[in-house]
Amino acid sequence: MWRPPQKIKWKPDPGRWPAAAEAARSRLFSPLAAGPLQLATRTWVPAMVPWRATDDGFVTQDNVDWYARFAAGRPGAIVVEATGIRDVPSGPLLRIGHDRFVPGLRRIVDAVHEASGGETKVFIQLIDFLAIRRRPEPVKYLGQHLRIGERHRAALGMAGADDAEVRARLLQLAPQDLEAVLDARELEALRMGARERVTDLHLPHIRALPQVLPDLFAGAARRAREAGFDGIELHYAHAYTMASFLSALNDRDDGYGATLEGRARLPLEVLRRVREAVGRDVVVGCRYLADECVAGGSGVDDATYFGVAFARAGMDFLSLSRGGKFDDAQQPAVGGSAYPYTGPSGYECMPHHVSDDKGPFGRNVLATTRIRAALREQGLATPVVLTGGMHGFAQAEALLAADEADVIGFARQSLADPDWFVKVRSGRGDAVGVCIYANYCEALDERHEQVTCQIWDRLALDEPGLRKSHDGKRRLLPPAWRP
Repeated sequence: MWRPPQKIKWKPDPGRWPAAAEAARSRLFSPLAAGPLQLATRTWVPAMVPWRATDDGFVTQDNVDWYARFAAGRPGAIVVEATGIRDVPSGPLLRIGHDRFVPGLRRIVDAVHEASGGETKVFIQLIDFLAIRRRPEPVKYLGQHLRIGERHRAALGMAGADDAEVRARLLQLAPQDLEAVLDARELEALRMGARERVTDLHLPHIRALPQVLPDLFAGAARRAREAGFDGIELHYAHAYTMASFLSALNDRDDGYGATLEGRARLPLEVLRRVREAVGRDVVVGCRYLADECVAGGSGVDDATYFGVAFARAGMDFLSLSRGGKFDDAQQPAVGGSAYPYTGPSGYECMPHHVSDDKGPFGRNVLATTRIRAALREQGLATPVVLTGGMHGFAQAEALLAADEADVIGFARQSLADPDWFVKVRSGRGDAVGVCIYANYCEALDERHEQVTCQIWDRLALDEPGLRKSHDGKRRLLPPAWRP
């Protein structure tokens, strides 16, 4: 993963912990009531993919145990990991593209409600993504997969040569010399792995996305309601399909790109169809980017426009993230896939304790609070979930008390200690396992390995009945807290 050149080493600084009486009076542990969004506390566990589903996308016991363990800490809400809306193979990622997935997802809902005593609401994040290929062996790509055309022959001075002759010549070229022969997308396919974009209008299935996606999201939302989820989070963030429609890099000429209105059109149409499918009693919100953090991408002004448009269209909450794009991802090894959290924009999403002068804590605060202020100026009361480097009570409470956020999301901190919420609430903040922002979890996620935390995954490995990772070296859940 990319690191800032300053290489300043930061230590976690959660600040002081409250006594139980102070926590009980706090804004953080007060309820939120905003239309269908009803939370017992203003605490939130954002979606994190733990890679525990089957290769066919079905819920496993490890999925159920994972979410039950988070629910035991009693946060206000848990968002279940990005769950694919298409009925297509996608590896050990949860899916909701067919009714056969509903019974397993219902097990997660029931486990969260039971483990939290009914206190924690459980939402599901719905995602669509386009095709991405692994970085190929150069010999295979140039010798077999590249489509040879007259442009290649002209660049090589090989007019009239057959494809085999052209391929043989390409294989003789030094890597830097290929730049004079291959176009930008061909070079990308060779060096990074081919990747579809929402702007590839020459591909019929890409051109048809605006006609296809609203019904796919609506069908997934209907299944989420049938599974008993309290709400739905539409994944409009990072490197995936819906975020790509919102991006300033989306120059589609069919009314679904180029302008702010055009870029927001499909996300709003998806929201409309989802709302028709689930009604007003099911919470529907979205996760989107306060800043893409890539050259030519959307910034805070764009995100403010989108936030106002989403709120006016009836989103029940807005959860803000940042970065995490393919555009600046690091080159994968041959046979590996590009990972959108390895470049500078990925760092903005998941900053490390080795950082710049901003540090890893609260990098998304200024952008999020600016967007929320714009909503309030427009008379829109839609709750805003502020996330990114949140790990201390004082930090979270100050933002809420200053009326700069409505809910605080704790992602990596809740992974480091799912009991953060119940510990702090009971005056035992001194017992919290504080996230050190080493991104051990992020490294596992990049390899699509079962995600754990280095703070706890080597503890009590001899515990009876302990479920371990596939390699048998790590526990899959943190030990239970016994006050």
